[in-house]
Amino acid sequence: MPDRFARFLLLAVPLALGGCASPVSRFYTLSAADIPAAPPSDLSLVVGPVSVPAAVDRPEIVISTGPNQVRLEEFDRWASPLQDEISRTLAENLVALLGTGQVTQSPQTLGAGGQYRVGVEVQKLESVPGEAATLEAVWTLRRTKDDKFRTGRTRVREPLTEKGYDALAAAHSRAIARLSQDIAEAVRALERGAR
Repeated sequence: MPDRFARFLLLAVPLALGGCASPVSRFYTLSAADIPAAPPSDLSLVVGPVSVPAAVDRPEIVISTGPNQVRLEEFDRWASPLQDEISRTLAENLVALLGTGQVTQSPQTLGAGGQYRVGVEVQKLESVPGEAATLEAVWTLRRTKDDKFRTGRTRVREPLTEKGYDALAAAHSRAIARLSQDIAEAVRALERGAR
């Protein structure tokens, strides 16, 4: 009888301890697009501030489950604050699109610094695994030497064929690439107007 009890403990204790293990958190980042580099330029641009809706301004990935309902993914998180992820990715994309290494980030309000400054207000960032990643953003690009500016609105819906969070982060990255292209076009238009 004692042997049976000892064998039972040898099997039961590891199983019980295994049941107490906490789930592992997974962290995701946005990535710059694979954009062919534009011809070199001496343009300088400051990206920021970038704001995101309060509903998604959290470490957890926020999933839209219905028209008026969301779910926080406790163990699937952004690696850094979402506005930082967007600002960094936007800056990296603009380096390639504008052919300049002089793109910096600043969380401060639009002011001096750089030939151009762009502020972005993300109004909608929706995540539906297996369906789509949606981005709606309003942006203002200002040329600092004469205060000429352009404003724009970028709306992107990136469809998904996979349900995983890797695919969702990649779709949001593609949406930021489209936003980057719109801003780069506005920079080029202001540059053409200055000549």
